[in-house]
Amino acid sequence: MTDYRAGFVALIGRPNVGKSTLLNRFVDQKVSIVSRRPQTTRQRVLGIKTTSDSQLVFIDTPGLHGGQRKAINRQMNRAAAGAALDADLVLWVVEAPRWQGGDDFVLQRLANSPQPVGVVVNKIDRVKPRDRLLPYLQDVAARREFAFVIPVSAATGENVDRLEAAVMERLPASPPLYPEDQVTDLPQRLWAAEIVREKLLEILREELPHAVAVEVEHWQEEGNLLKLSAVIWVERDSQKAIVIGAKGRVLKTVGQAARVELERELERKVFLELWVKVKTNWTDDTAKLRELGLSGD
Repeated sequence: MTDYRAGFVALIGRPNVGKSTLLNRFVDQKVSIVSRRPQTTRQRVLGIKTTSDSQLVFIDTPGLHGGQRKAINRQMNRAAAGAALDADLVLWVVEAPRWQGGDDFVLQRLANSPQPVGVVVNKIDRVKPRDRLLPYLQDVAARREFAFVIPVSAATGENVDRLEAAVMERLPASPPLYPEDQVTDLPQRLWAAEIVREKLLEILREELPHAVAVEVEHWQEEGNLLKLSAVIWVERDSQKAIVIGAKGRVLKTVGQAARVELERELERKVFLELWVKVKTNWTDDTAKLRELGLSGD
């Protein structure tokens, strides 16, 4: 394996630029949940792509953001910054054709990065007419020295193969870092909890309180049947009422949607029970965040 390459690649950027969609595109599997809601990703998630001559270990990270008012915000930023320091290459994901204040915040955080930084200009499928893209690419490239600037669409897959080739060229010579059949390091309990949270995001959208988390409390396998019990944590009784919905309709809809996805991904029957509980100010409770896997470590 003298010509084999392997290494860690951190996906960094402000919230909602498409980092998780790009990760799932790279590994051709749903590893990280996706929604239009900012700060959907709250923890580091590995997506591992193994080929005959390389192993690319992508690290999806929470969106870097200012205004760190609560522990959860500080810990999400710490998770993202730590991933950048641990990586062999940083992919800074921005959204075409809009530069925003949040991009300046990320640029400042990457100013002293010892790792090479490549820019991924995402969502080019939304740029119409396409000639609007060139001035934006030139503007981004002028902001500092980058390893490369590559426009892509994570949603459609356009130019992702070119990006992958550029990434592989910059990884060190190394044997594989993980077994060739491993796709992620996210424990199944945490992954199942994230699927439930994704369905909450899809169904409630803007009504969903930001202060919501999901914790799988019970996991029992009986042959081809998986029995799950999960708690949806909120901070106030009013938020609990929103998640449950009139006559329990919202919670039932979320449970059905999550069960269907879990069965499809796990290829087995799933029995899922959901409960909603209130824990005041859990987003500023470091111990509770650690229980939920959101310590930022």
